Amino acid sequence: MVVLSRQAVTEQLSSIIKNYKSPSSFFPCNIPLIDISNPESKNQLVKACEEFGFFKVVNHGVPMEFITKLELEAIKFFSSPMSEKEKTGPLDPFGYGNKKIGPNGDVGWVEYILLSTNSEFNYQKFASILGVNPKDIRDAVNDYVLAMKKMACEILEMLAEGLKIHPKNVFSKLLMDEKSDSLFRLNHYPPCPDEFQEYNGRNLIGFGEHTDPQIISLLRSNNTSGLQISLVDGHWISVPPDQNSFFINVGDSLQVMTNGRFKSVKHRVLANSVKSRLSMIYFGGPPLSEKIAPLASLLIKGDQDSLYKEFTWFEYKNSAYKSRLADNRLVLFEKVV
Repeated sequence: MVVLSRQAVTEQLSSIIKNYKSPSSFFPCNIPLIDISNPESKNQLVKACEEFGFFKVVNHGVPMEFITKLELEAIKFFSSPMSEKEKTGPLDPFGYGNKKIGPNGDVGWVEYILLSTNSEFNYQKFASILGVNPKDIRDAVNDYVLAMKKMACEILEMLAEGLKIHPKNVFSKLLMDEKSDSLFRLNHYPPCPDEFQEYNGRNLIGFGEHTDPQIISLLRSNNTSGLQISLVDGHWISVPPDQNSFFINVGDSLQVMTNGRFKSVKHRVLANSVKSRLSMIYFGGPPLSEKIAPLASLLIKGDQDSLYKEFTWFEYKNSAYKSRLADNRLVLFEKVV
């Protein structure tokens, strides 16, 4: 493994925290817990999306073997020497990334693999890493992503039913489309030395505060804490980890399609001084050409009730790519009253 000097680590930490405010107070709060095997849960799902934009699901039906298999492959990769991992990068825009998040100066105490779910990533990039078989990691990712897509579509159809929207696949069809622009990300947050955990009086950021621009995000992590979400009043709450469940985020696109009824949740990850945190996130997105706008069935007075201008996913994705993590990306697409 590559060993950084104390000065080098300090310089990296300075870069990571300089763009973030000190965390506000954390308030205890019950994260909505929903059994998605129960068809009657649709109203609970709607309420969770309205009040939190975030919830935890159990009885999800995802085989544990898919989760375990992918986690083992991810551990093998992230445990490899930095010199080997860097051979699978740089991001183009997919591949391996370390510390740098996006092209606009955001950084965090994180390394990651970013993949597209609808194009063939060159898994041979992993061939140079000792103990990592490109076919094994490809198969593990494919099995897991298919399970995530299935669960995401089930949740979106239950939400449509809860909103009394017809047809019920109004959201899910965008993920099922063969041109769906969905992503998959493996994040690894290495332990951060104790002496740097409270650097300059601020908690060290693993991944800075942001919302997800897509329709829906499905997250699973190991039993290491760090994830936090922001409530409507701006207070941050810590989300207790649970490696056997999944956490669901409402994305910006779903907020627009529901005309602001569902809330795209702002979230972040703080570094942990003791244990590594490994998370797997499926981002369900629409085709690039898809027009995103509030659904007509949710507008009482027609277009005059719409809070957002119509835009394509391609337009919004390009706009998001030019922004910083913490920026309010949707403000550029809000209608002026």
